[in-house]
Amino acid sequence: MTAPAALGTPRSATPDLLRSVFRQHAAGVAVITAPGARPVGFTATSVTSVAADPPLVSFGISTGSSSWATVSEAGYVGVHILGEHQRELAATFARSGADRFAAPTSWRPGPYGVPLLDGVLAWLVCEVMARVPAGDHRIVLGQVVEGDPEGYAGTAGRSRPLLYHEGRFNALRD
Repeated sequence: MTAPAALGTPRSATPDLLRSVFRQHAAGVAVITAPGARPVGFTATSVTSVAADPPLVSFGISTGSSSWATVSEAGYVGVHILGEHQRELAATFARSGADRFAAPTSWRPGPYGVPLLDGVLAWLVCEVMARVPAGDHRIVLGQVVEGDPEGYAGTAGRSRPLLYHEGRFNALRD
């Protein structure tokens, strides 16, 4: 039996420690959208399937986000799973101050007025059930009401998912 590898020196819990550790965690990339006077959206790597029955998902959003005011009042949100071909779309929705719904973003109003992005791998429209305080964020819990596992109007094809790892958007490799 081999000896276990030596552990590094532990560091106290700080925001930088959390960010450093989670840079090592590959996460799928999604865009969350919500209807409002002007539609809003943001890139999220915190989307989680919570339960199958009833179908529930969650995601985190900073209360300092430009999208928070609209999401805090929205009855419905869209969850869009991005493909590896959508790095620019992910970057646009992650960029502060960007007009996220201007060209070249292609979208249309969907059920309950939720903005639906074209060309995504898959999408869901969810009714917001709760907004749970979590530090400087809120965890939004949504019950799925509609969706398409093949993207809006099937335009995505069979692309691979977009991942976020070590501070960059990446593609899945075999």
